[in-house]
Parts: sequence; C-alpha cells; structure tokens
Amino acid sequence: MPKPLLTLTQANAQRDRRYCRRPNLRLRNVEDIRRFVADVGLCLLFPVQTIEMPNIYQAVCGRASDTDTSLRDANIGLTWNTKDHALDKRWWYYGKLVKGKATLVSLELFSSFYALSENYGGLDDYLTEYEAGTLSADAKNIYEALLNEGRLHAIDLKRKVGLYGDERKGKFDKAINELQGGLKILPAGVAEAGAWRYAFIYDLLPRWLPDVSAQARAISRPQARVNILNQHLRNVIYATPREISRLFGWKATETQAAIEALVATGAAQFGPLVKGLGTGEQADAVIVWSQ
Repeated sequence: MPKPLLTLTQANAQRDRRYCRRPNLRLRNVEDIRRFVADVGLCLLFPVQTIEMPNIYQAVCGRASDTDTSLRDANIGLTWNTKDHALDKRWWYYGKLVKGKATLVSLELFSSFYALSENYGGLDDYLTEYEAGTLSADAKNIYEALLNEGRLHAIDLKRKVGLYGDERKGKFDKAINELQGGLKILPAGVAEAGAWRYAFIYDLLPRWLPDVSAQARAISRPQARVNILNQHLRNVIYATPREISRLFGWKATETQAAIEALVATGAAQFGPLVKGLGTGEQADAVIVWSQ
C-alpha cells in the first residue's frame, strides 16, 4: 500500500497557494488576473460550494471567502469588471462550461475541451445534433438567429426567437446554457440594454474563435482528457475518480484511462496518499499531482 505523501493540512495549504488564497498572493489588478488564468488554466469566476476548483473572486480576496454580493465589495468589482472587460479580448474562453457555472479556460487548454465536444468547426454542426434529438428546438432557434443575424444582445435575441418576457425567461436561459455547455455560443460583449442596462452580447463560438477546430482536430479524445486532468490536478492537488467524473461529465472508464495515463508518465500518483482524508473509497482513490 502506498505511503501517504501529505497530510490533509499540507494538501489544503498547497491548494491555497495554487488558488492564491493568501494575502501576499492576492490578485490586485487585471494583469494579475490574466496571469492567474494562464497559470491555473481552468477556474471558476466565483466559488461554488460543490465544485473544487480555483476561482477568480477568492484569488482577488486573497482568502477562502464566500461571495460578498454587497456593492461595497471592491473584490466583486474587480472580478466582475475584469470579466466584462475581457469578453471581446480573447484572453481566455469564458462561458457556462463546468457544471453550468461561469468558467474561464486558457485558450491553450480550451482546444482540449473543444476536442471532447460534438463540434467539428462548421457553422452547421448543430444540425447533426438537432436531427439526432440531442439539441432542443429553442437552442436551435437561438443558434440560427445568431448564425443569420450576427452577434445579438440577449434582449434582441429573445425577441428574435419568441422568448421575450418573464414567463419565457426560464426557457431562454435553459437554451442559452445548453448552447454554452455544448461549446456552440458564448458571451462576447456587454450591451446597455434591458431594464438593468446590462445584457450579454452572444456570438457563435466557431466565429469568435475560428482556429479552435483545427487545433482540436490534432487532439484525440483520450489525450484531451489527459490534458484537462493534468491541469486540474496541478490545481486541486488531490481528487477521487468519482469527483473527476462528476465534475467533467466523463464515464468512469474514461476517467480511469486518463488517470492511468498520467500515472504512467509520473505526472500523478494513485492510492491513499493524503493522510486524514477519510476512509473507504474517499481515502483509497486519491490522486496527488506529482510536483
């Protein structure tokens, strides 16, 4: 049986360093945030209790903190404003990707996510999924509105597809999230529209990032999972196969193959390697990134 490499306290301290959850490591400006996303490769905008992953907000705070929705919180301002400012800059991918939550991915790593999608880079890829019954009619209509009209902000987009109004908000949001999760569209700007004078401008992902399909074609699906898992483990330090499968929506066999590939290269280790983590499967199926 492998000997534990770390105590739980040590492992979590390493997480705090990677996540910049220390006052001396906190992100203070836009350039700090750009460097952070390039380094971690994959993170959330705000913390989500059920998702173990770095996030911009806590890195700006310099501590593990729940989101303070107060308008007086300067950390919220820097986090939110940087996200909005960057939407048309192509510094990274931003959209509701991981578990339907606001996610940032470095463009280098994003090609691996695209390689796992059902897209091939054509603007008409959506038709295959629609005909197979895996893309909803509302999502198809939204996609086609953007395809035919170009970029549209959410208010105009709702009107174009007949989903304007409070009673249809749920249907619109569900379809938008479906298209973002399928890497078909993404927010590409902000417009002063609607009652709050704030609305995302949406665009087709292959139109916004035209080179991604060619980059993704050079990556096999198994290699894409290895690339994503390697970066994720560098960030979180330890995880179980079940956590990984749930996070990325992979089959257990796919997760196991990615783990074995990393272990074979010496990039990760497998076994009860974090002392104090727990018992049973929780303790016996831990992967620690080899630093």
